[in-house]
Amino acid sequence: MAIHKTTSDKPLRKDAAENRRRILDAAAQVFFASGLDAGVEEIARVAGVGVGTLYRRFPSKQALIDEMVGEMRLGLAAAAREATGREDGSGLEALVLETGKLQVVQWACLPQLWDHSNAEPEALAEFRTRIAELLETAQQCGRIRSDITPTDISMLFWALRGISETSHSVAPDAWQRHLEIVFAGMRPVTDGPFAEPLHTKALSAAQVRKINR
Repeated sequence: MAIHKTTSDKPLRKDAAENRRRILDAAAQVFFASGLDAGVEEIARVAGVGVGTLYRRFPSKQALIDEMVGEMRLGLAAAAREATGREDGSGLEALVLETGKLQVVQWACLPQLWDHSNAEPEALAEFRTRIAELLETAQQCGRIRSDITPTDISMLFWALRGISETSHSVAPDAWQRHLEIVFAGMRPVTDGPFAEPLHTKALSAAQVRKINR
């Protein structure tokens, strides 16, 4: 359940619902091109509605952003549920890949996606819980080395976020190569020169929360 509500709980009329969807789609387009500094006037223009119509659906620009973040989090939770159906241990990699695709499309919202929004907190919590479960399954199936932790996956998302934010306009798929390299490094190695354990301690959950403040 989202903490932030932009509309009443009453079902919207068809035309109102269509306007709302057009505004959200226009906001995604405008924010992708110009970042979150873009004005609501431009969003209304792209959506083909008046500014007054936009404000009737979303009382503030932040309310609009929160709605987008909420949709992103619901999408992440749904993808996580789907990934848990993979019994071969590949669910974690599939989910991280889907998350990376979402991040590059909605790069402007990333500063608020992971913690700095009250939109759909339960969906974000579910996503994080399932990440830990998927990691454990991947390790049990021998796809990921045993000393990788859930906070390591959190840091991977941060790394992909940085790549998406800086390269989306020039090389929107650059993050995928980085992801391939990282997962190659997380494969179990039982012998040879690369069988050494990791020497640097993983971040704790408390440290991750402090960083995200």
